[in-house]
Amino acid sequence: KSFFNHTAYLSCSFPNSQKTDIKDLRVFWQKGAIEVVHEVYYGQEKHDNLSPKYINRTKMDMDKWTLQLLNAGIVDEGQYRCIIQHRDKGSLKVIHTSECSLQIIANYSQPEIAWLHTGELKPKEYLNLSCSSSSGYPKPKHMVWLVASGNKTERFMSSMDVSQDAVTKLYSVTGKLNVTVPTNTLINISCLLHLGEQLWSLVSVPLSI
Repeated sequence: KSFFNHTAYLSCSFPNSQKTDIKDLRVFWQKGAIEVVHEVYYGQEKHDNLSPKYINRTKMDMDKWTLQLLNAGIVDEGQYRCIIQHRDKGSLKVIHTSECSLQIIANYSQPEIAWLHTGELKPKEYLNLSCSSSSGYPKPKHMVWLVASGNKTERFMSSMDVSQDAVTKLYSVTGKLNVTVPTNTLINISCLLHLGEQLWSLVSVPLSI
């Protein structure tokens, strides 16, 4: 996993038990079947075969056999393969391959509750609220409203309006809630954005009515 616009670290997992000199190896990374991400040819970085979108965006740590991918974006998600070849009697022989999967994470803004109605609030009328969060990734799983009154808390699943930026591929999300205006009692309403089992959830500042 790597954060959006940060450096992603992709490990080659090469033990190099033979202590082979980098000058006797060809090391290259590729994404998918055809995109060459980085190439080190007998100790020298080689740029001839690189896919254009990776030029000047990669660095190889020769000691740790790790590739650094700068300014990682959503389009960089996917499977990467590291292939190491050894120069043996004039020809190149594959001595190591490994794969890793890159997932990008972007922090959503804290969910924010907004009023959608105009005019004075009256008891037993419906209160219309929205909850919005922006500039995050991956796509959120669901949104839940928590309505607390006294020692009781009700949960309401919210339908989500999700949009994706055409350039950054980051998501923005809005959900809505209609609740009855309480009579002579205080309620606290919060909005919870759930991002997935392996990630985290974000909660809004509570709205007190």
